[in-house]
Amino acid sequence: MNSISLENTELIKAVFFILLAFISMFLILVLFFYFSRKKIVQIEVDKKKLEIEHQKQLLKSVIVTQEEERQRIAQDLHDDISSKLNVVSINSHLLKTPNLTKDEVEEITNNIINFTQNALESSRRIAHNLLPPVLEKFGLNAGIEELVEEYNSTKKVKVVFENTINFDSSNIEKHLHVFRILQELLNNSIKHGNATDISIQFIKLDDQKVCIYSDNGLGFDLNNTDNQKGLGMRNIESRISFIGGKYSIDSKPNGGVKIVFNFK
Repeated sequence: MNSISLENTELIKAVFFILLAFISMFLILVLFFYFSRKKIVQIEVDKKKLEIEHQKQLLKSVIVTQEEERQRIAQDLHDDISSKLNVVSINSHLLKTPNLTKDEVEEITNNIINFTQNALESSRRIAHNLLPPVLEKFGLNAGIEELVEEYNSTKKVKVVFENTINFDSSNIEKHLHVFRILQELLNNSIKHGNATDISIQFIKLDDQKVCIYSDNGLGFDLNNTDNQKGLGMRNIESRISFIGGKYSIDSKPNGGVKIVFNFK
């Protein structure tokens, strides 16, 4: 009997230790999954914080760009149109001067006509910068063609434009963003990259409209984040974000720049 009792005791101890081992393993697994989940949640929180901060930076760049645009328009109105209209006003009052000779009247009249014409041309230029008439009337394709023609007319750069997409003419707001993106890219290529050859291509890929932009300019080091975070690049990034797109950059020193972005 004592032998059987001893065996039972040993069996109970073995079962107890096995159960204890299983419980310990279970607790370890629970703690492992708990802390793993907590770490995953923390990573997601940090990721969301970075995304929010990134959106704040994009919004800030948009506000800065808009403010600079307003200041530029105000400067153009003041320095260009207002000054010309002041000259027109002065010459108009001069016509009231008594005993003017015929030649003097003709000279003053010509001044009024010339400065009025210049003021009209300046107002058209400002309006064109705000919303190019060809873009509004004939759509994005025609707007880009006109933009490309303007740059090619300088003879300092050759811009090639190819398009296989039929743009919806009703989506003028989104197309204006695309137009401004290309303006900024062209400006960067020529002003900062000293490019002489530029290619702009639009294709359709998986129900997405894709723009492939490349130049033969100086390029830059992609590992240097400062090169990608200038105001111009942030402005481009914010506009791409507004049209629901994503972009990628490929560049290297003396290797030109290639930017691909999509939109719906």
